[in-house]
Amino acid sequence: MTANSLRLGGEVLDITCRPLVMAIINRTPDSFSEKGKYFSLDKFMARAQEVVLEGADIFDVGGVKAGPGPAVTEQEEMDRVVPAIEKLVANFDLPVSVDTWNANVARESFKAGACIGNDISGFQDPHYLTVAGEFEATVVATHIRLAPRVADPDPQYDDLKGDVISKLQGLADLAHRAGLGREQVILDAGLDLGKTSAQSLELFRATGNLVDLGYPVLLSASNKTFLGDLLGLDVDQREDCSIAACGLAVASGARILRVHHVAGTRKVCDGLEMILAKSKELVEGP
Repeated sequence: MTANSLRLGGEVLDITCRPLVMAIINRTPDSFSEKGKYFSLDKFMARAQEVVLEGADIFDVGGVKAGPGPAVTEQEEMDRVVPAIEKLVANFDLPVSVDTWNANVARESFKAGACIGNDISGFQDPHYLTVAGEFEATVVATHIRLAPRVADPDPQYDDLKGDVISKLQGLADLAHRAGLGREQVILDAGLDLGKTSAQSLELFRATGNLVDLGYPVLLSASNKTFLGDLLGLDVDQREDCSIAACGLAVASGARILRVHHVAGTRKVCDGLEMILAKSKELVEGP
């Protein structure tokens, strides 16, 4: 059952046939893919202008990378993301997602104009959903086995697909208890987050099972390690397979694509939207 609506701020979008491109612009000096390319605010804003012209639907702004690395204080994270969100909101008419697992950072980001909290920790901060509810924000519920920034080299699961789906349904239930509606909860299987490359591939292939829960599903596969490992590609060689993964995910029902390669993903999404809409029309009538 593919979800047909997504709330972004005060607007509810029909995503029955419409895939959305979420552009990653990290303000981190040590991200695995960008390696600090957009850390300075000037370069960050220049990249924002580029992705708008390339067809992005959503900005996704992060201030701390997911993997192990030097400690980043709460204030440092705020200093990285909050001014950036303020400038995005002031200069562009696109919704903003803040990639943080810290409820205090989320609160300040929502005050600055963000309308999505993208939390890869699975709401481990007990105040996160309360803050999201206070600001009527949409959240991304992500599966992770341990926690962000914690190495997990040998993850073990009794039933990978079943465990992940069950955990994500539980996170959605928590969001509902915090007052968030179904159109305010996005599910993300958390590829590469506490999963081997083979496990990530298995979950990617199970995108349709996640869609069957009835929530908007986000794919975050762009430049990911599992693609590099399986295909023998370095991080700067993964554009084509990242875009191809987006196409496969949309065909399985995913509707939000968190990507580095906006222009190519946009082209694929536009073509798929036309096909999905025509198929719907043929089945249901105009």
